Amino acid sequence: MPDTSPFQPRPIDGVIFDMDGLLLDSETLANEALVGAGASLGVDIPPAFCRRLVGVPADGCRALVREAYGPDFPLETFFARQEAHLSALVAAGRLVLKAGVEPLLDYLDRQCLPRAIATSSSRSRTDHHLAQVGLDRRFDAIVTRDDVTRGKPDPEPYLTAARRIGQAPERCLALEDSHSGARAAHAAGIPVIVVPDLLDPTEDIRAKALAVMDDLHAVLDYVRHARAAHPS
Repeated sequence: MPDTSPFQPRPIDGVIFDMDGLLLDSETLANEALVGAGASLGVDIPPAFCRRLVGVPADGCRALVREAYGPDFPLETFFARQEAHLSALVAAGRLVLKAGVEPLLDYLDRQCLPRAIATSSSRSRTDHHLAQVGLDRRFDAIVTRDDVTRGKPDPEPYLTAARRIGQAPERCLALEDSHSGARAAHAAGIPVIVVPDLLDPTEDIRAKALAVMDDLHAVLDYVRHARAAHPS
């Protein structure tokens, strides 16, 4: 359900989704892979540090790891091992959809509403993970970190996604779980609903969000209400 702040339904002509932690229950797997990669190098990667990387593009993650573990840390080996650990977890069938994904996408289909993904993941990881869970053909546009010059929290991924589905940013709805993603959508002028995963929203994020909701079932209720109030 939404937070206690009242809000009015807004016109929605397109929906832009984050991927990891919003569509896919993948952030826990990514963190498990980070811990495993660190352990293989004899380095303890605490959960609190893993959470700092949630929603951050790969280049930003590299900078944070370098800052925390120093210039001599084997950065490329660490991330290569993390990717191998993550791939093994996905291959083992542990990548699943978040609650409410399919009902929301089915409703957007019936409404003929365009939808996109704006993710901080690479193109190869994005395509592979979406195919694994059967979502690879359910979006009109997919914008990855490889498709933009600047990743989240810069607005470029969201502005690119809105452009690719042919909608004005202010007429779109963004769905995010991470702080950097919510900041990116807000900076792009796109109303954003935050559905927390591993990160609780800060006061700053709550102030930027249209609402904070428990899951995508609650988002579907809002979108239905908004479409009834503002039919195309």
